[in-house]
Amino acid sequence: MLRKIKPTIDFDFIYNEVKDKYGINGNESVAPPIILKMMLLLIFYNVRSERELVLTIPERIDWLWFLDYDLDDDIPNHSVLSKARARWGVEAFKTFFERIVWQSVQAGLVDGSELFMDSSMVQADASNNSVVNKQSLKRYLNTSYQILESRLEEEQKFSDSDQQSKSGAANRKYISTTDPDASVTRRGKGKSKLKYQVHRGVDQKCEVITATEVTPGEVHESHRLESLVDNHEKNTEITVETVVADSKYGSLENYLACQDRDIQAHFSSLEQTQQGSGTKKGIF
Repeated sequence: MLRKIKPTIDFDFIYNEVKDKYGINGNESVAPPIILKMMLLLIFYNVRSERELVLTIPERIDWLWFLDYDLDDDIPNHSVLSKARARWGVEAFKTFFERIVWQSVQAGLVDGSELFMDSSMVQADASNNSVVNKQSLKRYLNTSYQILESRLEEEQKFSDSDQQSKSGAANRKYISTTDPDASVTRRGKGKSKLKYQVHRGVDQKCEVITATEVTPGEVHESHRLESLVDNHEKNTEITVETVVADSKYGSLENYLACQDRDIQAHFSSLEQTQQGSGTKKGIF
C-alpha cells in the first residue's frame, strides 16, 4: 500500500501550511513531510503509541523507504509528533484531509454521485472518575473542576463559535474535568462511558472517505446527514445524487432534506424500524 501512496501523494504541501508555526532560532526541526508521514504510519498500521512507532521504524524496511531514510539514519524522537500536533493545530490536518480527497478525485478514484454514511462510537481518553455532577455543591471541593470552570469561562469569553452545548439530560448534569467535550453515553448493555462519535461519508467507487466529523457521543447520526453531504460536495466539487445509510438516518427531517436537494434517499424509516422493538413487545 505504501508503494501506491508515495508516488501518488505529494506531502510537501505541508511546508506552506505550517511555515508560520516555526521560528528562526533554535535547533533544526524535523522536516514537516517526515512528521506527517510518521503520523500516517501511526494510524494506518494501528500502532499503539508514538514510542512504539519510533522503535519499530528501524525494523521496517518499507517504513524507512516511505520516510526517505537510510538504514543508518537517526530516527526522530517520539516527542516531535506530539509537539508538531500541538504546534500545527487542527487546520493543518483538515487541509491534509481535503487535499487527499481532491487528489483522489483527480485520480479518478471518486465518483461523487453516490454517498454512503455511517458513524461509530470512540471512547474518550478520559476516566469515568473524572466525571463530576455540575448540580452538586461537592464539585467545588474538586480542584480539577475549579480549574476546568475557569478555563471554560475564559474560552467562552473569547470564542466566536456558534457550536451548541451538549443537550442530553445526563450531559447537562455531568461533565468530565479531564475531557469536557466528551459526553456521557451508553449504547446497549453496560455502564455509561465518556465517548465521541465519528461520522463519515464514503464514496461508493473506491470506498474513499470524502467527509468526516467528530461530535460528542450523544449526537445522533441522523443530525449530521446534511452536514456530511455539504462537506462531501465541498471537498469533491461533485453534487450528491444518492445517499445510502441505515435506518438510524431515516428521520422525517432527512427525507425532507433529500427531497429539497433532489437526492435519492436509500434508507429505511427510523420510526417503522423501531415499531415493535420496545418494552411492550409481546405484552399484548
